[in-house]
Amino acid sequence: MSTVAPVIARRNAEANGALIGYLPVGFPTLDESVEAAVALVENGVDVLELGLPYSDPVMDGPVIQAATQQALANGFRLSHGFEAVRRITARVDAPVLIMTYWNPVVQYGVDRFADDLAAAGGAGLITPDLIPDEGADWIAASERTGLDRVFLAAPTSTDARLAQTVEASRGFVYAVSTMGITGARADVDQAARTLVGRLDEAGAEASCVGVGISTPAQVAEVLGYAKGAIVGSALVRALAEGGVAAAGALAADLARGTRSE
Repeated sequence: MSTVAPVIARRNAEANGALIGYLPVGFPTLDESVEAAVALVENGVDVLELGLPYSDPVMDGPVIQAATQQALANGFRLSHGFEAVRRITARVDAPVLIMTYWNPVVQYGVDRFADDLAAAGGAGLITPDLIPDEGADWIAASERTGLDRVFLAAPTSTDARLAQTVEASRGFVYAVSTMGITGARADVDQAARTLVGRLDEAGAEASCVGVGISTPAQVAEVLGYAKGAIVGSALVRALAEGGVAAAGALAADLARGTRSE
């Protein structure tokens, strides 16, 4: 049973949809990243996405790259990710997904990683650079431990690839709204709406849109056709510029976009 899917379904039943918030572990410090994650949930974020800092990010934009580089410079270790999940889930009920590139998981050991994440209370993984047909080890480990597995779908994906992604995913499918790296944008790409429609046709129970969302109006726009809206860079920028309080305040503002008026 998915941990994340029921939360997304509930938020679509009682509001316009789910708000998913991203923050990197260890930025500005490990303690502050935990406090910021808790503040997001306390201010309306339904699902947390915690990024593991990585030295070679292929998807992260400049705001997130700068934050993760600071975390690495501060001495981030993979064990800090599990510690953060454990500390956050002890204080709030929202499911916590880890977003990580695949190489650190392989280096740590796929089964060991799954076991340690489950033991910490984590909900599963978002794996931006792992495709389903190369994910047999993770699929097996997540089946064994009951963790969710969120694969990415892009506007350029073929129908066959989308069907494979829907079949392999559990929790939701991460629909990348536009091609390129993460970062707040004035307009969320029209391609996202088309992509979600294609995912629905492929049988996706829940598609959540990320990359470029930074305002309550954009959250509301995305929730007009998707089950969830994912916000990252805007929250990281708020944390960098104004600390935990600013991140919490932005989360509360973004959550207005989930409400039925």
